[in-house]
Amino acid sequence: MFKKAVEAKSHQRLSGADRKKLRRTVQNRFSLLTDELLDAILPPKVEITVSKFQNRVLVYSIEGGCPMFFDIDGRGNEILPTVFALWEAPEMLPSFMLKGGEVSRYVLGGADLMFPGILIPPEGFPSFSAGEIWSVKVPGNAAPIAVGFTTMSSAEGIKAGLRGKALRIAHYYRDFLWESAEGHYVPNAGFWEDVVMEDPAFLASGSGEEISDASAGQQTSTGNEEDASALETASTSATDAKNGTEEDIVGSMNEVNLGDDVSANEANTEKQNPLSTEEVDALLDQCLLQALHTTLKEKDLPIPGSTLWANHVLPCRPPGITLDIKKSSHKKLSKWLQSKASAGMITVKEDKHKKEIVLISVNRRHPDYSSFKPEKKKSEISESSVASSTAQAQSDKMLEIIEVYKPSIHNSAIFASLGEDKGKLYTASEASDVVFKYIEKENLVKPTNKSMVVLDPILCDALFKGAIKKGSAYPSEIHKKDVGSTFIGRMQPHQVVMRGGCEPVVRKGGIKPVQIMTERRQGNKKVTKVSGIETFLMDPDSFGSELQKKFACSTSVNELPGKKGYEVLIQGGVIEDVARYMVEHYGVPKRYIEVLDKTRK
Repeated sequence: MFKKAVEAKSHQRLSGADRKKLRRTVQNRFSLLTDELLDAILPPKVEITVSKFQNRVLVYSIEGGCPMFFDIDGRGNEILPTVFALWEAPEMLPSFMLKGGEVSRYVLGGADLMFPGILIPPEGFPSFSAGEIWSVKVPGNAAPIAVGFTTMSSAEGIKAGLRGKALRIAHYYRDFLWESAEGHYVPNAGFWEDVVMEDPAFLASGSGEEISDASAGQQTSTGNEEDASALETASTSATDAKNGTEEDIVGSMNEVNLGDDVSANEANTEKQNPLSTEEVDALLDQCLLQALHTTLKEKDLPIPGSTLWANHVLPCRPPGITLDIKKSSHKKLSKWLQSKASAGMITVKEDKHKKEIVLISVNRRHPDYSSFKPEKKKSEISESSVASSTAQAQSDKMLEIIEVYKPSIHNSAIFASLGEDKGKLYTASEASDVVFKYIEKENLVKPTNKSMVVLDPILCDALFKGAIKKGSAYPSEIHKKDVGSTFIGRMQPHQVVMRGGCEPVVRKGGIKPVQIMTERRQGNKKVTKVSGIETFLMDPDSFGSELQKKFACSTSVNELPGKKGYEVLIQGGVIEDVARYMVEHYGVPKRYIEVLDKTRK
């Protein structure tokens, strides 16, 4: 569910009634969750933020902390705890124990949990029904690594010989939900980047030996069952691999654990020394200035105070610091923003209908704003390094298509007035920033209505010249939310195609799709022809060779007459299989594949 990055559409703080409703829902959903554990996961007096994602998932996070629960359908019917919540209360869910830490590599890679990877305890296979929520643990480590739904009941699993999929994983350690949490952490030194092993502290307490003995005993007892031959083979190989590397792994983890203990002690010291009122006030001002410099753009204004707080101010606080407006001298968000307005830094207005304060404009000439130097957050540096290392580890077959835009004759004057390069390619976000810079430079925001932009001759021509019918009057103003899309629509679209280590290729206009066609030849034989793959930086010879091995058929590559490009011929009617192979192994989006079967009447 969170294998790919998904951006949140909105963030909203829960009211007191909604917080109580969430606590009741969680307590009714998870019967093993005691009141003490619930207070540890969802503290009663801490603000809770709900983030709405494009895939309809709702994520509930404690303010200044990590996401604790997520609702798959957005209706409360399928609400699950995150790994952060499970680390606070591991016993809130029943758990499947893996046969060894090495098996966790598959779970962290995004695979579902299969029956052969589950360690069967001496007392027998646990009883469960289909659709139940279970977590996943590693022997010797009390912290769960994943959570999901059972795909079948225990009786059905035993009837199937304990083969197939046991748990459909919904969320796991190191997925994008875990990575998106500000200040994400690991519970112990057993959690590595791509695998989870025994916790050294757990092993030192002696509990690890008991689990190892139970594992060995279980492998011996299950070896005599008729339907467990496959399980015994898998278990033996996993045990051998584990025994061969266990000493080195534990030794390495002991070194890592020392550093973790130091950081944990520092965090505990910070919790024991809360910030004073003056320090909270200073931190609020620092976060606001950081947000005004880095994340809050002119196009975002006007913006409600709650949205400003959740989307801009809170993300700018230092890692590991809890920012609570109630602990400041202002006590309320509205009073704090009004004090900044009184100082002349911002302009605010109270929305009488929604009963909420709204930020209207920012005085970027204010001394406090001008003297502030924004800092690059450490989280951004670490995220960029993680992104670069992930990109290097990706296969050369991974495809990425980015839509960019080039200034046209209509809006080149906007770029020229700002000193921007008219021959450069801009992303949609960059192009939108350019037009709003021009609006800010020329002071075109309407004084009486900050959500409207007054059109001067240059901006009016850039947005509407040639698009208005003759005899019709040109508009004199435009809403802020329509400026960016209208401006981008007047630019020349281009596509940047990138694949692995290949040089990026820029293609003007739309991308011509791959054509896959099946037709009959002499003797009623079918042949499948593929053309246009060069657009997606695919080598025809390598592609043909792969298909030959994949479908055990003959292939050939021919140069198309009269035009550039090659055509790959595959023996047989494998049109659907080729299309699926291109999507799964080369990352070609389905919208760029045209399928035509001429053998059907």
